[in-house]
Amino acid sequence: MKVCIYGAGAIGGWMGLALQRAGADVSFVARGATLTALQTEGLRLRRPDGSVEQVPVRAAQTPAELGVQDVVVVAVKAPGMADVARGIGPLLGPQTMVLTAMNGVPWWFLQGCGGPAAGRSLASVDPDGTIARAIAPAHVVGGVVHTSCALEAPGFVRQHFGNRLILGEPSGERSARVQALAAELQTGGIDAEVSERIQQDIWFKLWGNLTLNPISALTGATTDRILDDVLVRDFVERVMLEAKAIGERLGLPIDQQPADRHAVTRKLGAFKTSMLQDVEAGKPMEIDALVGAVHELGGLTGVPTPDTAALLGLVRLMARTRGLY
Repeated sequence: MKVCIYGAGAIGGWMGLALQRAGADVSFVARGATLTALQTEGLRLRRPDGSVEQVPVRAAQTPAELGVQDVVVVAVKAPGMADVARGIGPLLGPQTMVLTAMNGVPWWFLQGCGGPAAGRSLASVDPDGTIARAIAPAHVVGGVVHTSCALEAPGFVRQHFGNRLILGEPSGERSARVQALAAELQTGGIDAEVSERIQQDIWFKLWGNLTLNPISALTGATTDRILDDVLVRDFVERVMLEAKAIGERLGLPIDQQPADRHAVTRKLGAFKTSMLQDVEAGKPMEIDALVGAVHELGGLTGVPTPDTAALLGLVRLMARTRGLY
């Protein structure tokens, strides 16, 4: 299996090393210090037990250097997707799978969804259709990552906890290609599973990230402090209930209440969200895929979203004043 990882960050490195371990022919599209590190030192991963694995990998600055792949894993943050769309062409053949391993709502999310938003596109995540034109629906496979990884240095991933990855066709089909990719990932040591409703898995993960990520970015607070504040927690729950109502209109019901999700979050302790980490690092924020898409879906499904709108407006304004949006 010929696999290219487009986005050599923490999640891309975690997946790339597993696939290399499984015997796949793995390459990376990278740039700058990451490209240099991968070419000179290979890919390194520190496991939760502290042990380090290091493997040589092929890395290139441009996709044209790597050619057509069986699988392209897109592991960039949502603000980087337009650049990926402009460069991904040389990696794609008629049968290439494009696995999206990203936070939030992807551009293809409404493929296979029913209800009032069926067949629509999402301007919040693909405003001019650039991504959809570059990556045809037949290529797409959805992914939901359940692991916590960070970069110790360029090309050096630290895995904190979690080792799960959910894959699925937007149509819900248990296709041979997705099962083969899941088997490859399992061989490489990732707890990979195939879902018949990948949009449901995406929506459920988003249900927590939708609120805690932007609120942490606005306040600088870790998740425990957000949930400890009664007024803030009440606001969080109102936004979550708006998203839950949208999910029901899309055929993606959530069978939990906000308090159930809070109990899971509290187990993480004083957790710093990825959006807060981006703010502190001066990186572009994933506002549109995490919050903007939910607000847009509220309009498409006829669900009022006053609290989601307030959250979107505040975090977007903060990001704009800091040059992060």
